[in-house]
Amino acid sequence: MLRWTIIFIIIALIAGILGFGGLAGAATGIAKILFFIFLVLFIISIIRGGFKK
Repeated sequence: MLRWTIIFIIIALIAGILGFGGLAGAATGIAKILFFIFLVLFIISIIRGGFKK
């Protein structure tokens, strides 16, 4: 999932440089959503791993 976040960030940067404002905004929004999903899953995995012994 982190890989998809990085891909959408790169798409957003390229689209922003080329002047595609709508596409850059959409790619940035998707990248943000994927980043926060990744962050929540990462925190959950840390918590669950901490309780396993």
